[in-house]
Amino acid sequence: MTESRDLLIEIGTEELPPKALRRLSDAFADSMMSGLESASLHPSGVLKYAAPRRLALLLSDVPVAQSDQETVRRGPALSAAFDDDGCPTQAAIGFAKSCGVEVEQLDQLETKDGSWLAFRSVRKGQDTAQVIPDLVRKSLAGLPIPKRMRWGDRDDEFVRPVHWVVLLFGNDVIDAEILGVKADRYTRGHRFHHPQPIYLGEPQAYLPILETEGQVLADYAARREAIRAQVLEQAKQLGGHALIEDDLLDEVTALVEWPVAIAGKFDIEFLQVPPEALISSMQDHQKYFPVTDDNGKLLPHFITIANLASKDPRQIRAGNERVIRPRLADAAFFWNQDRKQPLRQRASGLQNMVFQKKLGTLYDKQERVAGLAAEIAGAIGGDVAHAERAARLCKCDLLTSMVFEFPNLQGIMGRYYAQHDGEPADVANAIEEHYRPRFAGDALPLGATGQALAIADRLDSLVGIFAIGQAPTGDKDPFALRRAALGVIRICIEQQLDLDLLALLRKAASAFAPELKASSVTDAVFDYVMERLRGYYQEAGVEADLIDAVLATRPTRLLDIDKRIQACRAFRALPEASSLAAANKRIANILKKTDQAIPDNVDSARLEEDAEKQLAQQLAGLHEKVVPLMDAGDYTPALRELAGLRAAVDAFFDKVMVMVEDEALRANRLALLKNLGNLFLRVADLSRLQS
Repeated sequence: MTESRDLLIEIGTEELPPKALRRLSDAFADSMMSGLESASLHPSGVLKYAAPRRLALLLSDVPVAQSDQETVRRGPALSAAFDDDGCPTQAAIGFAKSCGVEVEQLDQLETKDGSWLAFRSVRKGQDTAQVIPDLVRKSLAGLPIPKRMRWGDRDDEFVRPVHWVVLLFGNDVIDAEILGVKADRYTRGHRFHHPQPIYLGEPQAYLPILETEGQVLADYAARREAIRAQVLEQAKQLGGHALIEDDLLDEVTALVEWPVAIAGKFDIEFLQVPPEALISSMQDHQKYFPVTDDNGKLLPHFITIANLASKDPRQIRAGNERVIRPRLADAAFFWNQDRKQPLRQRASGLQNMVFQKKLGTLYDKQERVAGLAAEIAGAIGGDVAHAERAARLCKCDLLTSMVFEFPNLQGIMGRYYAQHDGEPADVANAIEEHYRPRFAGDALPLGATGQALAIADRLDSLVGIFAIGQAPTGDKDPFALRRAALGVIRICIEQQLDLDLLALLRKAASAFAPELKASSVTDAVFDYVMERLRGYYQEAGVEADLIDAVLATRPTRLLDIDKRIQACRAFRALPEASSLAAANKRIANILKKTDQAIPDNVDSARLEEDAEKQLAQQLAGLHEKVVPLMDAGDYTPALRELAGLRAAVDAFFDKVMVMVEDEALRANRLALLKNLGNLFLRVADLSRLQS
């Protein structure tokens, strides 16, 4: 059995960037595991540790040395290596010389392709202790660090200065220098609680001794959960509930090594300010966790995470309360000042804010969006006048002091200011809702005015950016058009809005200056949205061929596409589906190969075979039944009805020759197949379904 040991790697640094800590830790672990695997050193597992001043890995059961590896170098074929007298040819002699041996020392290699001369050698594996330092250096050099720094008078570069390195293999220190620091077995504890070196006898001692002696919770996940539990407990003691956003929890976890939750309070008068502004100030500026009551109403309390266990936590509490007051006072000042000028009076200021150099200002964009939003509102039963009004106000809060300080509050503050100005409720709500969905899985606009405005704003951006030749390419999407397209898709489908996307794109294009020739890109934008639609359905588990079958008929209403998708999924589950899909493939192939003019209608007088008469009769009866269903978008029952044609279709192809010599008879049978295929094509191109 191969001897193995545990391996501990720790890089001790100045405080690492909190928002990058998890990414650095994951990348370090992935790179080291990949390097060890490539070196034929296969650990049984890896544990990642990350704290503000350290990146560490504990790799289990790493072999103490690489296995010896036999290599076989193939030479000339035996038939070419020796002459008729059995003497080596120049080919054999030359091969042996290149291997540094005599011909007699070569072996034979038997393969399915014949017999060959071969040279076998064994490369002795290196000790793991010799391999590890270079793997660590390569892994650290490959970490995703946008900007590296130097320190002292050395050329070494890393994200932060390195102060200590631990390379402990079993009980032994690996002799190496990493980033200018000689490896040892001494780690460091908490900067204040235990700044002295801590001796490590073995890798497995790392985590427990850091916690008990060094007062450092090195395990990121454990530290994160400890913070969550402490925050929840503090909120409970305050009689409320903590608002814990994952991003903030991650950042705070990366800021502390020994977390201690401390609750504080602020003046109740600040609760007159919109809670979102207070929450943003607490979360973004101070990294505090806000507290709400059972109804979700903000309480005058916050919870902060200290990075040490203080002997006098009251001082920490008082210090944080002193810090938060001017922050909240700024928010209150912005709130009071911003309300002195109505939103509508700020609109002209948007003429000085460029949306895109070739597409004009935000004022120009609002004007374009207003007309499109009005049309959409009328189509979905909304208030046209309110949609126009909301469009002309929706970007005005960008000029307020509050949004300038807290950009994430755009739309939210617009709603508050519009309410203060006495705007209709759906207009105020639409100002906030038109930004939804902001990200994958985000809530959608609920009101018709908000829905119309959200769609109009996104379609204007899509058409405009395509028109100036800046459509997304590869990973570059500076105007977030992928998100815009997916937002339109989600709103139309999930909110059941029956809108013609292509018609709306053409309407959007008509609002741009003629020299942009925006109308020339509407088809390209439509295709771009359809590609995002494919991804939307594939994430939902819809098969690619089924999506292709529906989109091949190029429907232009997103809700209609969804109905077809769902109908085809139900159809595919029917026992008749496979046979009818195959029949549609056959029909498509037959019609594709013929250059004969095919009449639109079937001449019943020219039907000769019983099978074609039976199919024509059933098809005529079903046509009257299913076309109204399809016109109403009831595709599922329509396809279920068409599934009843299976027996007649199978009989037709078994007993009827389509491509007969008689041209009139052939044309009539082609017309029958064309009518059959066209009926299915009103839903999807079933010939594209895979069996």
